[in-house]
Amino acid sequence: MLEKIIAAIAAWIMGIISTMGYGGIVLLMAIESACIPLPSEIIMPFAGYLVFTGELTLWGVALAGAVGCVVGSIPAYYLGMFGGRPLVEKYGKWVLISHHDLHLADRWFAKYGEIIIFIGRLLPAVRTFIAFPAGVARMAMGKFIAYTFAGSLIWCYFLAYAGMKFGQHWESLEVYFHQFHMVLVVAGVIFAVWYIRRHLKAIRRVHHHDHH
Repeated sequence: MLEKIIAAIAAWIMGIISTMGYGGIVLLMAIESACIPLPSEIIMPFAGYLVFTGELTLWGVALAGAVGCVVGSIPAYYLGMFGGRPLVEKYGKWVLISHHDLHLADRWFAKYGEIIIFIGRLLPAVRTFIAFPAGVARMAMGKFIAYTFAGSLIWCYFLAYAGMKFGQHWESLEVYFHQFHMVLVVAGVIFAVWYIRRHLKAIRRVHHHDHH
């Protein structure tokens, strides 16, 4: 079941990038940065594959990805600024943001300061939530955008580059592709199961606290 969902998401992502090109990358990365865990680990390598086929350019793809991250991070920033924690405590469970994720993001932000916006963009999962505490802390917008853009550009470039390289070796990899496909799916499923389970645990913990 989950395998089908992941395959469907992947197909949807590929469809959008194939039809909309750079605009599609901006859109998808914006969704990923707006606290919705849409995996950039699928988005950017596929964009990189299209660089290999000559439809897009590597810098174009990386820039589009970074722009998307900035676009998506701005609403997340304002949500943090105006809604703050109560908003997440109320609605976070619907978009799979657990208190743990936010707490982590908050703690890191407090500990490392604004540079964590840059570093956080280079970390899977964390990158999706890191904009929120910046809004809560009312970090300077220009700096927030600059850090988000710089960190995202590196992340997007790296993933797109991997996709492009993968594309160059596609023929020789085709033999392994079936296994590789399975590895991807299994990794995706394990991640999704872990993510959702951890999330449910976090929700249960909250309810548990509420009853006391």
